[in-house]
Amino acid sequence: MDPLAHTLVGAALGRAVSDRRIPWAGLLGAIAGNAPDWTEPIVTPPFWTPRSGPAYLLYHRGITHSFAGAAVLIVGLTAVAGLLLRWLAARRGAAPPPWRWIAACVAAGVMSHLYLDWQGSYGVRPLLPWNATWYYADWVAIVDPFFWMLPLIALAWGARRHWAPALAYGFALAGVEALVLWGWRAAVVALWVWLVGVALGGACVIGWVRHWFGVAGRRRATAYAMGALTVYAAANGLASLWAKALAREEAIRRFGPTAEWAALTVVGRPFRWQAICASADTVAGHDWAAPRHLGHPAVRAALATPQGRAVAQFARFLAADVDSSGGLRVVLRDARYHAGGRPGWAAAVVRLR
Repeated sequence: MDPLAHTLVGAALGRAVSDRRIPWAGLLGAIAGNAPDWTEPIVTPPFWTPRSGPAYLLYHRGITHSFAGAAVLIVGLTAVAGLLLRWLAARRGAAPPPWRWIAACVAAGVMSHLYLDWQGSYGVRPLLPWNATWYYADWVAIVDPFFWMLPLIALAWGARRHWAPALAYGFALAGVEALVLWGWRAAVVALWVWLVGVALGGACVIGWVRHWFGVAGRRRATAYAMGALTVYAAANGLASLWAKALAREEAIRRFGPTAEWAALTVVGRPFRWQAICASADTVAGHDWAAPRHLGHPAVRAALATPQGRAVAQFARFLAADVDSSGGLRVVLRDARYHAGGRPGWAAAVVRLR
């Protein structure tokens, strides 16, 4: 999912798991919740420059998003955070925070990142470095406003009764509400999502004023929020079963029993999916179809290049276009994101001559 969701969910989980056991549990959870992303440029720095091109597709959500990478991150971040927190405790003359609660906070944050990325349609490769297979749950879109609002509200309800946190959370909530409103006006976000978002914003203000939780109940507030998100994600997962059954039925009807298919999540529209299916030579959605051209000699040559291999390993529904005007140019693309037309971020242009 997006960095804001990883930050807020990580912070809420950190507080729900380790608050009262270690200081700054929410902050540590937020850092751990983003660790698989912020360590990627450290692990593979050459592939995060403008010149890296399609190689980015291989290294984003790479080894740091695997079970092996997560284990290393948990151990390393626990060690760094533990040494720092215990040093600060010694300076204050306080009892050192227990290692097990530091590890629990870090593990919750790091593993939440892998889960949140898996539940969408972009996917993760959890078995790297031994197996590069992508796995996709196709439950919740890569950007979902409820993964911002619920943890943000819970964190706000548990903040100190002071103008500074009130102002910070107020600005954050206003920003989220503005984004959802903009998405609705741009016909990206469903009306009901915006209306529920407005209601949640109102509940946040009322809960703050009436002091529903406060500092004493902040761990409980975040636990409730994480429980609500769990129910919401599970509901999406159950609803996706019907969408996937329909997508599979349509794929078999159009292309036979060997057809590839998926029900892709739709940003801004929870409980809605877009069906996509493919045969060896055609990829199609609800109201479009395009040739894949994978058997074309020029496409096979393009797939043998480093750019071609990168796109081929990333693409869930690989397709290609061949342009022989003014030379020979092959456009390789993932039809999940580029049904046709101008190539974008999930595509590569390979010039053969």
